[in-house]
Amino acid sequence: MPSANLTRAETAERSRAVSVRSYHVDLDLRGAPDAGNPCFPTTTTVEFTATADATWLDFLGPRVESVVLNGAAVPVRYDGARIGLSGLRAHNVVTVVATADYSRSGEGLHRYVDPADGQTYLYTQYEPADARRVFACFEQPDMKAPFTFVVSAPAGWQVLSNRHVAERESLGDAQTVKFAPTLPISTYITAVVAGPYHRAESSWSRDELTVPLAVSCRASLAQYLDADAVFAVTRQGMDFYAEHFGYPYPFGKYDQVFVPEYNLGAMENPGCVTFTEAYVFRGAATAAQYQARANTILHEMAHMWFGDLVTMTWWDDLWLKESFADYMGALVSAEATEFTDAWVAFANRRKAWAYLQDQLPTTHPIVADIVDLEAAKLNFDGITYAKGASVLKQLVAFVGRDAFFEGARRYFRRHAFGNTTLADLLTELSATSGRDLSEWARAWLQTSGVSTLTLEDSGEGRSAIVQRPARPHRLAVGHYDFDEHGDLVCRRRVEVDLEAERTLFESAPAPLILLDDADLTYAKVRLDPRSLETVEHSLDRVVDPLARGSIWSALWNATRDGELTAARYLAAVRRFAVAEPNPALLTALLTNAPYAIEHYLPPASRPEQRRRWLEAAWTAVFTTAPGSDEQLAWARAVAVAAAVDDTRAAEVRAILDGTGKTPDALRLDPDLRWQLWTALAATGHAESADLDGELARDDTGSGRTARLRALAARPLPAVKDQAWTAIFTDTALSNEHLDATIAGFRAGAHRELIAPFDDDYFAAIRTVWSERSIEMARRIVVGLFPAGNTLKPSDRWLEAHADAPAALRRLVIEQRDHLARDLRAQALR
Repeated sequence: MPSANLTRAETAERSRAVSVRSYHVDLDLRGAPDAGNPCFPTTTTVEFTATADATWLDFLGPRVESVVLNGAAVPVRYDGARIGLSGLRAHNVVTVVATADYSRSGEGLHRYVDPADGQTYLYTQYEPADARRVFACFEQPDMKAPFTFVVSAPAGWQVLSNRHVAERESLGDAQTVKFAPTLPISTYITAVVAGPYHRAESSWSRDELTVPLAVSCRASLAQYLDADAVFAVTRQGMDFYAEHFGYPYPFGKYDQVFVPEYNLGAMENPGCVTFTEAYVFRGAATAAQYQARANTILHEMAHMWFGDLVTMTWWDDLWLKESFADYMGALVSAEATEFTDAWVAFANRRKAWAYLQDQLPTTHPIVADIVDLEAAKLNFDGITYAKGASVLKQLVAFVGRDAFFEGARRYFRRHAFGNTTLADLLTELSATSGRDLSEWARAWLQTSGVSTLTLEDSGEGRSAIVQRPARPHRLAVGHYDFDEHGDLVCRRRVEVDLEAERTLFESAPAPLILLDDADLTYAKVRLDPRSLETVEHSLDRVVDPLARGSIWSALWNATRDGELTAARYLAAVRRFAVAEPNPALLTALLTNAPYAIEHYLPPASRPEQRRRWLEAAWTAVFTTAPGSDEQLAWARAVAVAAAVDDTRAAEVRAILDGTGKTPDALRLDPDLRWQLWTALAATGHAESADLDGELARDDTGSGRTARLRALAARPLPAVKDQAWTAIFTDTALSNEHLDATIAGFRAGAHRELIAPFDDDYFAAIRTVWSERSIEMARRIVVGLFPAGNTLKPSDRWLEAHADAPAALRRLVIEQRDHLARDLRAQALR
């Protein structure tokens, strides 16, 4: 409905006319265990002042039963998204009684029934604007207020919110829990979690402050929850932020809850942070997975200050919280936890996300122009997170670490529980650093695109760095040569300031010259011909993991840009990945290689390269150290490779049924078993009976989702037709099950089976966008975009649908650009 898409202009006008004093929200969740009950009662009382005669509250739900304004019942004026209020006074109290829906899309109040034990679990997820799916509110970040939540739920359930429990009353088979009022916060970071969650408790103390800590998950996952490890990272983060932010943690307790069917990695609800339960490892996990979890824990904790204590006025300045949190997640991981090489993962994986996003035709400045909520929803992207964090890393080097943190401390003190824009942050950082940051902000925050750096020999001991487009950079140039052990080590490092398109510096010949050594700036780097030759023969001799990461990043970007053939990139991965000791780099290589095969190689070259990659992975899983992280990573790579090449199908089945040779000490956990079964299904070597048998071993939520994916992966026309129909007509599919069905539909090397649906896709997506929530519609539009050999269908759709919603057009334009990049790379010889 059009009125659901709030605009920046109208919300700014509303906040000028309305100031919120408080919310009292009463949610009746006693009927949640009844799967036949799709709704729950919700009552909201809002106290606010107004200078206008009329305004509106936001609410997305099936019914509004009554509205009482200033003690008098008034007619309900509800269009499905907005509740109209008129006849306002200077001081107002409004009570809205309504009915809201339980969610299956991860938006609003999500309900999940655990197949392992039949228990029901609830949690909320609102960002950017889904609190209105649970209670009537002024749904915009700059209208902060204290919230008091009262929740009625079944007896025996854990009931959590942003604050501690103030009162609890037992009423037979039910309970009513009243929470202490929050400090002033935005609607999108309020939270309610309810269900028979398993809970572990601890605490953190510093000086006079003690913060109760808790970690929760579904009861059926309790055996896998390593709460002590989560608490350890949590305490390390609390210590770091206490020392550097100079503002005591303001939100009382600190709950961390791992929840099912989550759309995100995590969400920074103050005092009640929610995480995807993918971070509760049901089986073996690599160091890279633990590092990623620690980074996410520390990212969300940083939000308690950047985002929750001080919040952006509107979504244009989303980067004010996300860029800082992304930067702090890597910084604190590297300096306060065991994951001291976190910057390697950041340089190779997070920045790859930024480079990808920044080369799309829809790229945008870090400080974006967000005109409405649909645009905001799509801006949680690689620019806002990873590019912003990269630029902040450069800013810290520019102004100095001490000035940066002192500016942050002043920012927190001056704007606590308020809202800010870019100008507010620059004011504090300029004051502490003594630098005018307006030109820096213009160059890095208010423009888009990524510079590409190349090296040219200018003779007489000098070289030139050429950058296009030109931006200010401060970077290091590393000159690498072989030492007496045959290792490539940095013999000379030169710091260079770039401003113009071409910059000369003192240089010397070396087997490998690495621009942006130590990863100080944000730019794509090209290797000169001699350096490329060196790394193609000796990349494994580069000792420094950050340098190796930068080299792998340069090779990947050159492949994506059509300057290095995918075959050369794959040859390098096959040669060197098996000896790569850094878990983050190995994970990235094992992800990029199959992507390069399916996207950047011409179709005629794929069968041979698929087989070569499968054999490389198969050999590695039997030759790497038994029981090691590397072995597990390569076993997962085998599963991915075996989904498009069935050479080893018999051996894979023998591993699964225990009749064949299994790599020594391989941790064959349920998730890996499902990956291997999906590979067999995608190549036609597993039937539904096989998958049913595996489900009998693992009849859990994860198992059922994996079975759904594997069933849809079978290479049969009828299976693909059934999956397609379910995607577009079965609105009961949860977010996770929709993802699984789409993934299964696309699985395997069978383009001929899904190409007949291309025209149906373009005929359906506009209706999908209008009828589904943006979260579910986005999954369909992105997940099913046809990977054909021509741009004509997407071009025709874009031409015919110039009036389509901007967010939908953005997604189609981006997917078209990905396809165009694929076709350019495939044409490279």
